[in-house]
Amino acid sequence: MMTEQSGPLRVPSAMKVLSLVNLCKRYGAPVAVDGVSFDVGRNEIVGLLGPNGAGKTTIINMVLGILEPTAGTIQIEGVDIALHRGQALERTNFTAVYAPLPGNLTVYQNLRFFGLLYGVRGLATRIEELLKQFDIERFRDTKCGVLSSGEQTRAGLAKAMLNQPHLLLLDEPTASLDPASARDIRAKICEFAGREGVGVLWTSHNMVEVEKVCDRVLFLSHGKILLEGDPKTLPHEYGKETLEDLFITVANEPLTLGGNGA
Repeated sequence: MMTEQSGPLRVPSAMKVLSLVNLCKRYGAPVAVDGVSFDVGRNEIVGLLGPNGAGKTTIINMVLGILEPTAGTIQIEGVDIALHRGQALERTNFTAVYAPLPGNLTVYQNLRFFGLLYGVRGLATRIEELLKQFDIERFRDTKCGVLSSGEQTRAGLAKAMLNQPHLLLLDEPTASLDPASARDIRAKICEFAGREGVGVLWTSHNMVEVEKVCDRVLFLSHGKILLEGDPKTLPHEYGKETLEDLFITVANEPLTLGGNGA
């Protein structure tokens, strides 16, 4: 199996899976997202980072079509989500710790329900593959509401990969996991991304995790992209020892990062 250290085997492609141009979201006077533009390529894992309230989840909800942008465009594989939402989202999927699967359905029932919703071909076989891949076969007939947080995370990731998405949105995917489980899940996501040529947009507050899995990171502050670059080298460009140090500076003193070496 590939490990999370085998990330370099994924070669990001010039083909854009996701493209945001001047994306804005306002709630009256407050601006949640302010002119954000970036792309995610095939075989690329992009970290979307920033403190609480920076705009990360708002961006993900706009990409998913849950929120309507105030301005700007979102394209998924060249399809404008505002014009052809169904087509754009056909090969997109998502998971987050705050959006668990319905707790009154079993793991199998949930996967079957969402599989039918996505129109997955060979659904029964696909479900069995994912139950095995995420080591949740023994929970197939267990209601999701009684699973541990880690088991719910695995079931949610299985759901997110049902339709073999070209764009995978992960909002704090390992937040509820112990270190060993988190490492295993990171490896599975990296393996899936490399094998299927998937573009991944990944939010996390775990900077060690981000440095291990992400090809590129975007730091958000007050709804704007403040910094962008390779997570392994970006901190040193701004005079910081670690990605965590840089994160803390972005959270507390974003105005000091106006130039390199600040």
